[in-house]
Amino acid sequence: MKLRQWTLAAKPDMDRIAPDWRGADVILVFGAVDYFEDSAWMARLLATAPDSVWVGCSTAGEIAGANVFDHSCVLTALSFAHADSRVVLSTARLARMSDSHAAGARLAAGLPADGLRAVLLLGTGVAINGSALVLGVQSQVAPDVQISGGLAADGGAFARTWTTCASGAASDQLLALGFYGSRLVLENSSFGGWEAFGPARKITRCHENVLFELDGERALDIYKRYLGEYASQLPASGLLFPFDMLGPDRSGSSGVIRTILGVDEAAGSLLLAGDIDPDGYLRLMHSSTDKLIQGAEHAAQAVAPALAGSEQMLALLVSCIGRKLVMGDRVEEEVEAVMDTLGPDVIGCGFYSNGEISEAAARTECRLYNQTMTITLVGER
Repeated sequence: MKLRQWTLAAKPDMDRIAPDWRGADVILVFGAVDYFEDSAWMARLLATAPDSVWVGCSTAGEIAGANVFDHSCVLTALSFAHADSRVVLSTARLARMSDSHAAGARLAAGLPADGLRAVLLLGTGVAINGSALVLGVQSQVAPDVQISGGLAADGGAFARTWTTCASGAASDQLLALGFYGSRLVLENSSFGGWEAFGPARKITRCHENVLFELDGERALDIYKRYLGEYASQLPASGLLFPFDMLGPDRSGSSGVIRTILGVDEAAGSLLLAGDIDPDGYLRLMHSSTDKLIQGAEHAAQAVAPALAGSEQMLALLVSCIGRKLVMGDRVEEEVEAVMDTLGPDVIGCGFYSNGEISEAAARTECRLYNQTMTITLVGER
């Protein structure tokens, strides 16, 4: 597989570089919101390689190699070396949040089942139930098909996010890129690095991904008490204090973290990025930069065995915006830890997201995660 990568620091940069991505099988596009909102600019970009499959989304930060950028656009072109390696793109529109499962099923139904190895899933990052989206895709594909990807972001505004394909960018568009071919090497993993604190509180009222009550009290009121001075900065400050989901016996973590996407002051509720166990418990979480970097390195170690005997590979990194806020100026260190672990023959690209889709490091079922570093390896052998 041949990989080429470009980073545009401003829209006019496209005019100054030779668009030698022409002929690529796939071109991944991850950029700041303003690149996607400018429909004329996006149309010009897509027209530079009309025969390629374009896939991408808006971000809360762009990853190229071992670097993290803001307000840029990163383009990564993949050209397969073997004739039987190919991709098929399926798209679907999300009508409303309650349509998430059905939209996922429609999306997956657009991918031919014969020979499907893996799915790269990109979705809008607001007004969506990411857990239901993943379950909808899973309902239409074989159990051994790997699913990974993430939810688009808008720099932490939680207002409007975008995905793009060859037909253009849209804020209600879901993308599923199916990978086919016996020579493909595909692997994914996800890991966090967060710690729970405080008491486990019983979920006493919720609906899908909306949390209304904990221990019989309005969830927003409890959450604000814990946040203290950060409460005035909701929902953005909620990225610093996600929830750890516990089972009905509250004895241990499920490994699933839930980030807050929005608050409803009147209802006293919290909108979480994915489904909530109505019989479970929640604990607040926090972390440090060093622990998050260690978590990213752990995710890289989990996929590293897939590198053996492979040609040049792509590492698609999807990390949560909450991690970026915690790490601040040290955010590049988690990407550097991943790329140092994977080695010089791996090209990194990706974005900071509103949610990550992956298996866990222990090869468990694919789920929507929050606050993790997710790695998807793509290569040929």
